Amino acid sequence: MIADLIGEIWRGATSVQPIPPPSVVALTAAAALALVLLRAVWPYTRMLVTITHEGGHAVAALLAGRRLQGIRLHSDTSGLTVSSGRASGPGMVATLMAGYLAPALVGLAAGGLLIAGFSLGLLWLLVILLALMLLQIRNFAGFGIIVVVGAALVAVSWYAPAPVQSGVAYLVTWILLLSAPKPVLELVRMRRVGRTSHSDADQLARLTRMPAELWIVLFLVLNCIGLLLGIALLVPAVVDVLVDLLPAAG
Repeated sequence: MIADLIGEIWRGATSVQPIPPPSVVALTAAAALALVLLRAVWPYTRMLVTITHEGGHAVAALLAGRRLQGIRLHSDTSGLTVSSGRASGPGMVATLMAGYLAPALVGLAAGGLLIAGFSLGLLWLLVILLALMLLQIRNFAGFGIIVVVGAALVAVSWYAPAPVQSGVAYLVTWILLLSAPKPVLELVRMRRVGRTSHSDADQLARLTRMPAELWIVLFLVLNCIGLLLGIALLVPAVVDVLVDLLPAAG
């Protein structure tokens, strides 16, 4: 029975689904933008960003040969990923950089799967990644957060009709792309009141000769580039319009 279940999931995840019309893609983008901009819902939306942020630290640490010791997620949308290894060097720098860059990078990778028609495959892949992350969670709040998000994705992936699955996949992707610059801007505001001495940017400043402000600018620029690339990937019509406008502007 378990083998049949896994086989059914595999067949669904590897099957190609029709790409939704541009109107649906635009609608999911608008919904994601609202979830990012509205103050009332941003704390909930930000939790998805925090999960991705800490997951980015964890993956970068493992790729750099560091030993992952655990991940904590808190109800205030903060998080902490702890790894052991050299306290300096390229591996530590890459681990610290990965957090703020992860949402845009994951969003771009998700966009690639979507335009290839693997919207359901993307949802199941996210479920697998959350399950792996769950093994490293070291606090009850983090455990509950991952379980709730994972259960919601499982429910959509297993029970929802194909259009809903595709819509949710696009919504999650847009949320990651559109929200990527916002935590960096929040970091700027927090630095003004001196509350970020242990931020990723400050730790990078202590490890390198670049001041924290330059790291913040780098994070913001790269995330904005990721957002623009994501828009070009998911809504190529926007690029076509801009290309048509260039001769007129010239």
